[in-house]
Amino acid sequence: MAIVRGCNLPDDLLYDVENHTWFKEVGDGNVRLGMTTIATALAGNLVAVTPKKAGRAVEAGKSCATVESGKWVGPAKSAAAGTIVTVNADLVNKPSLANSDPYGEGWLVVLKPTNWDEVKPTLTPGAQVAPKYEAKMAADGFAGCAP
Repeated sequence: MAIVRGCNLPDDLLYDVENHTWFKEVGDGNVRLGMTTIATALAGNLVAVTPKKAGRAVEAGKSCATVESGKWVGPAKSAAAGTIVTVNADLVNKPSLANSDPYGEGWLVVLKPTNWDEVKPTLTPGAQVAPKYEAKMAADGFAGCAP
């Protein structure tokens, strides 16, 4: 697992560094999508997560959920276009799961992507993500995740 400025980035995921999201292929052509520890550290303690409903379409580069903390409200963007298959009801009921376990219980949605073959090569594998995140965090002036 890569650790950049105290932020964990598991090797088995694919990352959209610009939007602080991760993807994991879950079989049958679907992908699970969530926020990185960097996203949740930047946002602070989450108080609400409102994903698009199952069956709804998501455009590439657009929101698959709205995320709200005490200091920020914004979109969780998906690099892939597709249809929402499943939303994480546990996360909706307990948004802090994204802070405490962003790569496990705190995932956002499962997406059936329509353009995965195009998008996948643009994502950064976990084993190669550290230099990109180090550069992004330096450019954004982000000190890192709290211990």
